[in-house]
Amino acid sequence: MTPRHTSAAVPLAAAWAALALYASLFPFAGWRWPPGHGLFDLLALPWPPWRDDWDLWANLLGYLPWGWLLALAWQAGGLRLGGAWLAAVFTAAAASFSIEVLQNFLPGRHPSLKDVAMNAVGAGLGAALALSLQRAGLTRRWMQLRQRWFVPHSGGALALMALWPFALLFPTPMPLGLGQIGPRLRDTLAWATEGVAWAESLAAWSATAAPMQAALSPLNEGAATALGLFAPCMLACSVSRPGPQRLLLALGAAGLALATMTVSALLNFGPRHALAWQTGTTLPAMVAATLAAMALAFVPRRVACGLALVALAFGVALVAQANPDPYLEVNLQAWEQGRWVRFHGVTQWVGLAWPYLAMLWLLVRLGRRDDGA
Repeated sequence: MTPRHTSAAVPLAAAWAALALYASLFPFAGWRWPPGHGLFDLLALPWPPWRDDWDLWANLLGYLPWGWLLALAWQAGGLRLGGAWLAAVFTAAAASFSIEVLQNFLPGRHPSLKDVAMNAVGAGLGAALALSLQRAGLTRRWMQLRQRWFVPHSGGALALMALWPFALLFPTPMPLGLGQIGPRLRDTLAWATEGVAWAESLAAWSATAAPMQAALSPLNEGAATALGLFAPCMLACSVSRPGPQRLLLALGAAGLALATMTVSALLNFGPRHALAWQTGTTLPAMVAATLAAMALAFVPRRVACGLALVALAFGVALVAQANPDPYLEVNLQAWEQGRWVRFHGVTQWVGLAWPYLAMLWLLVRLGRRDDGA
């Protein structure tokens, strides 16, 4: 019996749910019981009289992709077209309602039944579009292509590959250098131990440890960039069937990385600085990584898993040594203080988590009994 292909829509729908939760409850500060509200008052969401076109469109368009993914995920679970559409809309609406209720506990946030309605409409449109394309046969063609190119149980890797360009939208300490979570952990540690007597020495050490970092040498920076591209290429090869498609995946990853870094620089620094990501080592490192990935494209899948895991581990170790860019911090204030704040935060956390999620998936994959092809 041919193993069934796992749907990438399931992990992608879960990831979108986490992103929606983050965007709706950011900055997660100032939690308190709303004054004058009883338990049932929290459930009676108001329908605000004001009209903000930006907010309406953001709520509709933000849930449209989630509705698409939910419909495909529910159908992958065995529901028919109509049932999958209803389940997708109900799931999105119930999640949206729950999030709006939670907004009662955050100062500065305004729960709204209108937001729930727009979220449900967006999810319904996305689910209808996904199921319409499936009924037209386009989804079947994608599944046929996937069966030719990828092995069963590749849904997790495909979801990671889909999230990779999104992770690169937040500017990294070096080109393609994801996973620099050290400064965030230090900030979290300082916040958690503030005012704790026994933690004063730990806080003092944490405050003095960060400035001791030295700038990476051009060689190490180039190595981190090369590993940042080589790892996704090997991740793709680890779930791809042997054939020329592996070469196309490596070339596609390189092209996608160039495009995404350009868009990221354009959004953060303006059109004149769209190529600000380019340094003396960036392009040579990316060419070297692409050539290495193409040279190793036909190794067994378990070997590709191991190579991707090693590349991610060494890449994260190099990125952890990079200094934060003060110029970048100043420029990102425009995102943090404006309407882009939630998008800025979402892309940042995806970029921080991506290499660790990829390493976890690869470890699980290597622990499975596989044919090793």
